[in-house]
Amino acid sequence: MKKDLKVHYPWAQTPPGSSFFVPTLAPHKTRQAGLLAALHCRVKAVAAFGIKDGKHGVLFTRKTGG
Repeated sequence: MKKDLKVHYPWAQTPPGSSFFVPTLAPHKTRQAGLLAALHCRVKAVAAFGIKDGKHGVLFTRKTGG
């Protein structure tokens, strides 16, 4: 049985123009959940798939002005 991990998306602590990386093996699901969390925090954000330190994941960036 597969168990979903809960990810904390630190939108409230992320200043505009800053980014954070979430390593994952399910990037599409993580991207969707992270952008939904941003929406709930009333934050404008973008997400990009990538590799950081050899780990696959999603880079979330908080847009300036929102």
